[in-house]
Amino acid sequence: MRIVGVTRTSTLAVAVLAAVGCGPRGSGAVAKVPVSVARVERRALPYELEATGSVEPIRSVDVLPQVNGTILHVNFDEGDEVAAGQILFEIDPRPYRAALQQAEGALLRDETQAQSAAREAARYKTLAVTNTVTQEDYEAKQSAADAAAAAVRSDSATAAIARLNLEYATVRAPIGGRTGRLLLHEGNLVRAGSDPLVSIVQMRPILVRFPVPAANLPALRQRAGQQLKVIAMPARDSASAVQGILSFVDNQVDTTTGSVLLKARFLNRDGALWPGEFVAITLVLGMQNDAVVVPSAAVMQGQQGTYVFVVNNDGTAATQPITVERTIDSLSVIAGVPAGALVVTDGQLRLTPNAKVDIRGGPTTETAGGGGVR
Repeated sequence: MRIVGVTRTSTLAVAVLAAVGCGPRGSGAVAKVPVSVARVERRALPYELEATGSVEPIRSVDVLPQVNGTILHVNFDEGDEVAAGQILFEIDPRPYRAALQQAEGALLRDETQAQSAAREAARYKTLAVTNTVTQEDYEAKQSAADAAAAAVRSDSATAAIARLNLEYATVRAPIGGRTGRLLLHEGNLVRAGSDPLVSIVQMRPILVRFPVPAANLPALRQRAGQQLKVIAMPARDSASAVQGILSFVDNQVDTTTGSVLLKARFLNRDGALWPGEFVAITLVLGMQNDAVVVPSAAVMQGQQGTYVFVVNNDGTAATQPITVERTIDSLSVIAGVPAGALVVTDGQLRLTPNAKVDIRGGPTTETAGGGGVR
């Protein structure tokens, strides 16, 4: 009997609790989720790509000695800007000047002998016609004349080489640009083709190489032949931004990175771009007049991909898959949601599909901004 009594009491308690649950507190609507929203807009935006590039010279050379000898003079300071053809080093020219004089003397001697041999051959040719001398005698004289002429040609080549070596004793800048660290100084003995004396890099104009995702190739091909503007910002400092033009698109995609290499050419008159440094690059492809934009804060990632929460007319939230084409500062250019729709920008983590929302503060105007594409 005690057991039965307990059962009835428990049943009564459950009934009372059920009644309480059905009372005024339990009959209220599900609480709305407070959210902030923004309106999807369609507007004109610059079509830009951003990347990180590295500065490289159009031309860079290591200056090597082309003759052996001792460096007598260095005619520049490390880091100087030099012009093409400017004298940089002077190697002891005395051995090469003497070799040239010797070669020119041998040439003069052999030219005299060749002229004499040619006259003798011509005289024997006339005598051979009248049978005064034999044909064999004439041919011997002609062979001697030919040998003398060949000696002259050989002497001319030797003199040319000696003259060239003498010129090489004066080392000139092959290109204009900025010199690097001086590697060999006055008094050093150098050998032809040995260690470089100094390096020179061309500073103006200069190149910046940078990769962009291969997905942008169609846009680049559509603009083939146009002079596309490229902006470079050293150390991401917008105050020192310089402008150039796209000059090169590689002919293949790097399969390891999925990107294609581009190069831009800059006049670099003030030397703002320095070889080897990294710079922020903005490639301006033009304007997109009908871009659909939302604040990037509205964009969510889930197991099913990228999506946003859209607020329906009945005040409920629904997920909508989207495609993000690119981002512009705090904005995302998207496809998948029409202009004019309301998207949730704050409070998404508390939302579930079809949840009621409480919009706080009305739609924001974040999409009124703009900037460089990332």
